[in-house]
Amino acid sequence: MTTLVTGATGFVGSAVARVLADRGHRLRLLVRPNSDRRNVAGLEAELVEGDLTRPASLDAAVAGCRYVFHVAADYRVWVPNPDEMLKANVDGAVAMMRAAARTGVERIVHTSSVAALGQIGAGTPADEVTPTDEADFVGIYKRSKYMAEKAVLGMARAEGLPVVVVNPAAPVGPRDIKPTPTGKMILDAASGRVPAYIDTGLNIVHVDDVALGHALALEKGRVGERYVLGGENMLLKDILTLVAEVAHRRPPAIRLPEAVVWPAAFVLEKLAPVLGITPMMTRDHLKMARKKMFYSSAKAMAELGYQPRPARLAVIDAVAWFRENGMLKA
Repeated sequence: MTTLVTGATGFVGSAVARVLADRGHRLRLLVRPNSDRRNVAGLEAELVEGDLTRPASLDAAVAGCRYVFHVAADYRVWVPNPDEMLKANVDGAVAMMRAAARTGVERIVHTSSVAALGQIGAGTPADEVTPTDEADFVGIYKRSKYMAEKAVLGMARAEGLPVVVVNPAAPVGPRDIKPTPTGKMILDAASGRVPAYIDTGLNIVHVDDVALGHALALEKGRVGERYVLGGENMLLKDILTLVAEVAHRRPPAIRLPEAVVWPAAFVLEKLAPVLGITPMMTRDHLKMARKKMFYSSAKAMAELGYQPRPARLAVIDAVAWFRENGMLKA
């Protein structure tokens, strides 16, 4: 059986590809012509060049495949041109679904995000049925993932598209080569570059557990359903303290109120396009932080047999990988 994986050169996609290889899948990986391919080095797989923004390149990639895992996405909290992210995350997802439908793929797993779910806040975990509020989708990344998931599930209902959706939380672990926004937070904290924190929370999950959750969704998931693939709900202060402990650093002790950080975020956003840099903090970061991003994986645990490991193990593996690959000084 040939299985197409998009985004396999990336963080989550490379973990998904490895899990599938271990489960006997014959892999075909969609890669962009100039992509960094370190994460697929050593994998026994057929590489096919293509791009989600060029729909014509997707038909050849999916031809003859039994399954498709659409993992690829532009994962950045801030982008200078939001239209580029919408084109990749929304239009690209729809194009991939169309190509899979045309070639008669048996089943598709679409990687969404907890960013596409509703939020409750106040430390109460949200799940797959938490009502959505447009106000929750702060920032172009969250909005793009919500729009993509809505389109994909709409195709499942209206056209019988055989798709299962998974919603990973904040993955942490090895092979975060860029790194992702969550990985950068771990790396910065492990390097001693995070002296303060704001009052918020995240759901931290090992990237390899997310990858296994993808395979379980293919094997046991119900078409047209979505499954949260999360780990442990933690306050940001506790995450940073855990990273500091693992990396033998001093944990941050200063809590910054939003009113203090807001002016700095505004200035950083204005300077970023001029200097050609990504701002460390934006106003969207602060808006999102107003609600603790806690989630429940109870549905995936009950229906898929999903069993995530403790967040500590994810942090240990991430810090070790960053050190081994020269991104973190010993």
